[in-house]
Formats: sequence, C-alpha cells, structure tokens
Amino acid sequence: MAISTKVFYSLDELKSHLKTHKKSFYHSSQTSTVIPYDRLETIFKDEEIIVGDLSKLPSSMSLTPEKRLLVKGAVSWQEAKSYLKGFGRNLMTSPTEQLALISAGVATSCTGERCYSFGTMRSQVKRLKYLDFNGEEKELKSTDILPIETPSLKDYQNDFKKYQTLKNAPFPRMEKAIDLMIGTEGQLGIVTEVEIETTEDFDINFVFILLPRWEENIAPHLEIHQKVQNLREKLVSVELLDSNCMNYLKDDEKLGVNQDVIFLEIRSEHFEDVYENFLSNLEHTTIDQVFEITESKFHHIRAAVPRAIFEVNSQMGVVKKGTDVQVHPDKFKELLNFYRSAKDIGIRYCLFGHFGDAHLHFNYMPEKTQAAKCDEEFIKLYDEVLKWEGSPFAEHGIGMLKQPYIKKFYSQTEKNFFGEIKGMLDPHNQFFPTGFMSAKL
Repeated sequence: MAISTKVFYSLDELKSHLKTHKKSFYHSSQTSTVIPYDRLETIFKDEEIIVGDLSKLPSSMSLTPEKRLLVKGAVSWQEAKSYLKGFGRNLMTSPTEQLALISAGVATSCTGERCYSFGTMRSQVKRLKYLDFNGEEKELKSTDILPIETPSLKDYQNDFKKYQTLKNAPFPRMEKAIDLMIGTEGQLGIVTEVEIETTEDFDINFVFILLPRWEENIAPHLEIHQKVQNLREKLVSVELLDSNCMNYLKDDEKLGVNQDVIFLEIRSEHFEDVYENFLSNLEHTTIDQVFEITESKFHHIRAAVPRAIFEVNSQMGVVKKGTDVQVHPDKFKELLNFYRSAKDIGIRYCLFGHFGDAHLHFNYMPEKTQAAKCDEEFIKLYDEVLKWEGSPFAEHGIGMLKQPYIKKFYSQTEKNFFGEIKGMLDPHNQFFPTGFMSAKL
C-alpha cells in the first residue's frame, strides 16, 4: 500500500489527473467529521491511493440576475456569506463549520441550522457542473430529470419514499439530474461550480430559552418541539445545547446554571407575534426563562461546542463517537428517551443539534478503553432508527467512520443500484474507491 498526496492548483491540472483513472480520495478543508484524516493510511491499507487536495483550486463568486450565487472552485461558506452581505443577501444554508467549502457541502448534502426554515441545500441548488471520470466538465440542472436509467432505479426510488421528508436518507435521493452529485460524497465526480438560491438579508432577533436538563424532565422540550413545527415562516432556526455542552465553554460564555439551552433565530418582523403567541404561552416554561442574545455570541457559542468536542476527542486519542440521527416529529419522544437510557453507561456525553428538525447529535466523550462500549450502544440506536424509518446520518454524510452502521439500512436493491451507477459514471472506481457505493457493505 502506498498513499501519495497531490495538491491541485488549476482545473486543467485536475482534469489531466482524472484522465489517468488513478484511484483517488479528494478533500478540501478537512472539516468532515466522518473522515479520519490522521488514519488514512490505515483506511486505505489495501489500496494504491492518491489523496487529492482541492482547497487551492482557483475560486470566484458572482451574483446572477436572479440573485443566485454562482460559486466556482474553492469557496467557503464564510467567504460566500461575506460576499453576499455586500448585496444585502444571505445564504439559505448555514453549516456550523463555516470554513468548509461549498463544493464539499454539495458532495455531502450538508444542511445546518437554517434547514429548519429554508429546507435542504438540495432544494436551493439550481445548477452545477462537475468533472467526470475522463476529466470532462458536465452540467446538471434541477429542472432536468435524472439522466440515467438502471435496472434497479425504480425499486431504489420506491425504497426512498419513506425518507422523503427527512434532510438526508441513508442513501442518496435520485430524482433530479443534480442528485448525481448531491450527497454522493464525490463517488461519481468532482463538483466544480454551483449556482444556489439566496435570500434577502433580513433582520433577526436572537433568543435563548433556559430549560431543565433533558435527563430529568423532557416535557418542556417536547412542548417546544411540537409548537415550533408550525413556525417555520417566522423562525429561521431552533437549536439545542444541553447543560453538558456548557462544560466545554469558558465561564463567561456559559448560559444558565445546570440547564439546557434552546436557541431561536426569529425574523424581526415576526418577533412580537412569536413573543406573545409562543414564548409567553408555554405551559412548562415561563417567560423569565427567555433572554435575547447578540448575533456574534449566538454563532460563537453554537460553533464552539462541536469544535471543543473534537479537540477533547483528539486529546483522548479516540475517533469521534457521535450520532447524526434525524427522526420524524412523531418519533422525537422515542429518540430522546433512547438517549436518556444511553447516558447511563458511565461515559461522559453531551447532546446538541437541530432541535426543530428532530435532528440531534448525541456525543460520547470516551477514554480509549471505553470506545467499544460506545459502539455497542450506537448499534442499539441504529436498530431503533431503522424501525422508526428515520435517518441514521442526516447531515454529515457516511464517509468512512459510519460505514459499519449503515449496512442494515441497505437492501439488495440499494447494493445493486450502487453497482450499476458506479459502473456507468465511475467505471474505473477512481472516485473515493472505498466509499459506501463501492465498499462491501
């Protein structure tokens, strides 16, 4: 086995490489939580792999007459937001990690906080370009039907129906032309250009609500979750950081005392209505538990927790042990109750995520000797998620770390389809050759 690295500084250089059909794994900002970048040699132990760095590709941005953002090359979410601000516009997708590249976000079908109000990034992508296995640039449009037909496609699409309302399913949606690149994790080509919808940069009030710890009482959480389902036109996001998350913040950043925190982004034009008809009318939460917070502090705290968890795991020498589960709203109580039992195995933990979408991240903070115990608990969880017809990985993709858990979600139909589509669009298995479409799951 031999891993070699290559940085690409131009599209022509990348196209030339693709024509060699050499097996390659591509990355950009290395912010993915499902790729163990420090262990790639172990992961690719049976392969001759080139690890390609796309972060140096030339980049550009422009605003189309339809006020869509046209992104080419290595552009991060942070750069795009800054650019749009000059036009009084903003992104409709807002991943927690703003330094990640938009092209990588397309490949993993990232979502983030604002999915609660604006829907998935897939619904915002109008057009994209990608490089195929021969280095040829091709275009896909959201208005076009899927440009392929395979023996298993119809059965595959039928299997997908139960996941229609979730952010991302256990396997990629395959309905529109753009679906060939969205959520397929770079296994069918490399995204080079994306045209996405934007929104007016409207005023927002940032609010947080202090709640009792979810381990002790979930009634306030369930009440808020149920009521916000009808507020998606007035709220931009509904996020949770539990009391355990506060342990990873500095003292002057912590909110409440041994309490959970739910954050709300409220459209300012609807603030009074939300305050009077929602915040002031909660049965299990009083208005004196509701506070405003600055935008900068909101974003800082929201991003600080997952980063801190990554740092702690790195210091402990363990790979992240966390979930990315989304369930249908009627199964949210069951999900919380499972996490309430999962906390009792004697390992540090915390819970955070996209509360309004019933999409939470439960993270263990284990020592090396405890890692296997975490895996056992997650296997139990994914058995339940399968029964609930939820998604085990609704946001960050499958990558490498999640492959052992995804097997049970694939019938022979999915496996057949993966083989068919890889054979058509990646006949040399040169794109991410150990990805979930090629792996023996």
